[in-house]
Order: sequence, then structure tokens, then C-alpha cells
Amino acid sequence: MNRPAPLASARVAWRHSLRFRLALIYTLVALLLTALVSLGVMTLLLRSMDSQFDARLNERADVIAERFNNPDPRQLGVTLPPITGYTVLLDLQGQVAVASSGMRLEVRQPFPEARQERVTLLGVPLRAVTRPIKNLGTLWVALPEDDLITARESATRALLLALLLTPPLMLGLGFWAGRRALSGLGRAADLADHIDPTRSLATLPLPQQEDEVHRLLAAINRLLVRIEAGQAREKQLLGQIVHELGAPLTVLKASLSRAADRTGDPEVARAALVADELTFTTQDLMQLARGQLEMKLVWHYIPARTLQGRLDRLVPGTTFSGDWTGGLLCDPDRLTQALRNLLANARRAAGPEGAVDLCLQEKPGTVKFVVRDSGPGLPADLGERIFEPFVSGAGSSGLGLSVSRQIAVMHGGSLSGSNPPGGGAQFVLCLPGAALGDEEEEEAAEGEASPAMLTA
Repeated sequence: MNRPAPLASARVAWRHSLRFRLALIYTLVALLLTALVSLGVMTLLLRSMDSQFDARLNERADVIAERFNNPDPRQLGVTLPPITGYTVLLDLQGQVAVASSGMRLEVRQPFPEARQERVTLLGVPLRAVTRPIKNLGTLWVALPEDDLITARESATRALLLALLLTPPLMLGLGFWAGRRALSGLGRAADLADHIDPTRSLATLPLPQQEDEVHRLLAAINRLLVRIEAGQAREKQLLGQIVHELGAPLTVLKASLSRAADRTGDPEVARAALVADELTFTTQDLMQLARGQLEMKLVWHYIPARTLQGRLDRLVPGTTFSGDWTGGLLCDPDRLTQALRNLLANARRAAGPEGAVDLCLQEKPGTVKFVVRDSGPGLPADLGERIFEPFVSGAGSSGLGLSVSRQIAVMHGGSLSGSNPPGGGAQFVLCLPGAALGDEEEEEAAEGEASPAMLTA
């Protein structure tokens, strides 16, 4: 039975792997949370800085206005605290009466910036407030926003940098974390890929940490145990059924064969062929129930003509080509069963009027049986699945090809199928050639009375 290359089904592309999808989701969620948290923190920080700036500006404006509105003789000559800023005193007509030293070159008459909260003077962005001054006019006070704007730009750059660096860092960290977290599942998948369903099913090792992976693998192990128990019951039941059918079919086949020879009735001959078909089907079922490991081969060196005679009786209408003058080292019953299955399938596909040919080709170290028919060919959608049990493209039981391949493998050979040019289907059964000496060949040519028997 051909199996896929080891781990072929366990290895998946990184973009389709579970840990990559988990890492990608983790990255997107982390990016969204980082953006929201950073934006919220930056907004609160900038609002706090704005509030502090407005508090400083209003405090300075209040202090200066208080000195103009309520002059204290004791504070005459006392200067204001050294706070950088710009101050303009407007008279009752809105004309500039007094301006701080830094603004004298920018003061125009009238002063249009008096009603603006944000202005730019001398290339410096300013934020301004006004205070009424009794009997004098209006006080205009402004402070530069350079530091505030710089802080806002720095916070924005920091946020953008965080948003740019977060995805690759989180993706790499998430992929690494997912790889470690799912390492037990990956090893279990590798081991499960090596499980041969034709042998006793093995349980998967459980990780030490009892997490979701542990729970999943434990459930798979329980399922494997139930599957193995079910397979054992099915094989036992199948073997019992085949055993009960074998003896009656053998008697029926012999009786019909004798009746056909005695009467020559074509209906009886056709019934004998049906009984023969059922006999081979029960043999296929028995082999399926026993399994490949329990099947034993009894080796004989037989003339190829003997095998040809058997097949000609079992599948009438078959043409034989190639060289049938040599000898074969095989289990005659098993090889007859394998080739008979191939010929029966070919006859079923070709129909009563179609052609079925069996060609024997012998090369040094290799014996090749080529079965070809004139039918519609193998279904393209089945491929290698056509050799699996109960898979059929011609309405049969689906056991013949599976059993034939199993017999070929047990002989140390192979069985393959294809659609050759010219139509129809072609099956090639290859066996190792017989490596016997001249004396043994002469003894084998004398007959099959005392063949050498070997048990595989």
C-alpha cells in the first residue's frame, strides 16, 4: 500500500499555520490596544500641558492687571517675575499706549491682534488673553507656544514610532510564543503522520502541562483506542462471515462445474462463473480481514504456461501476449488471485465485446505483467485512491485492486495503473525475477510434482 512521504501532510506553509494566524491576531489586537492607549495618554498629556499653559498665561495676565487696577505704593519699583512674554496696554480708543520691549518693532496702529487668541509675531506663535484696566483701557498679554508645539510634535512622533515598531515586534513575539505553546501539538502531528492504519494504532505522547493541547491529544488517544477496538471487531466479524460462506461456495462451485461439463448447458456454465466470482470475492474479504501482516506466501517455481492456463479458465476471452515460455518464482495461488482480479476488472470495463490483453515481459531481475483493456480508462478523479479498499470506479466491490497491490508488495514487487495513449486502462504488476541455477530450472521443468516450498 503506497503511503505519502513522511510528514508530507504535517508540514504546512507558514501563512496557513495556526501559530501564524494566532500571532497575526495577537499583533492586530496589540496594535489596536497600543494605538488606543497611546492616543489616550497623549491626549491627556497634551490637555494637561494646555491647561498648565493657560493657567500660567492667565496668572500672568491677572498679576499685571491687578497691579494696574489696584496699585500698591509699597510695590512701586518692584518688577514682575521673570516670565517670558509679551504685554501691550491699549487705551480706551484701542490705540497702543505702552508695549513691552520685545514687541515695540511689531506694534502697529491700530493693534489688530488685540482680539485674537493665537497670533504669530516675530515668527513666534503666541497665545494671548486680555484683561480690562480701569480708566486706562485693555491689557493684552501673550506667551510663546514654542515648547507646547514641540511637545505635541514629539508626542506625535513617539506615537507613530510605536505604531510602526509594534507590529513586527508583536508578530515575531507572537509567532515565537505560539510555536512554543503549540510545540506539543506539532510533535503529535508528526507522530500521527507515521501511524500505519494497517497495523496496530499507537497512541500519541501527552505533554507534561495539562493545557488545551493535552486535552486534545488525550481525546485523540481515546478515539484511536476506540477505532482500534472497532477495527478488531469488524475484522473478526468479517472473518467469521467469510468462513461461513467459504465452504458452501466451494461445494456450489464444484457442483456447477461438474454439471456444466456433463450437460454443456450455457446457463449452468454462467452460474459456475458466478460461483467462481463469489469464491474470489470471499478470498479478497478473507485477506482484508486477516491483514497484510498475517498473510503468508508459499513459494513455488512454476512454468508461466501453468499460470496462463489458470487465468484463461478463470477469465475467458483474455488474449495472452509476450513470452510465456519461462518460469516464475511466486505463490501461484496468490499471484493467480492478483492477476485474476486485474483481468476481471479489465473485462468488466471493456464489456463483452471489448478486448483484454495480458502481456508477460521478462527482463534480467524483473518479471512484468501488463494488463490492458479497451474500456473507458481509469477515472481521473480517483488517482491512487483506486487501490484503496472499497474504492471502485467500475461498480465492483472495490477490493480487487487493493488485494492485488497487497499481493504484489508481499512478493517484493509493485502494482501501478494508468491511462496509456490509445485509450483504455493499463495495470503493470512487477515482480522480482527468479534467480535459480540451471539444475534447478531443469528440475522445475519436469513438472510440479515435488516443488520446493518456502514460507515467507
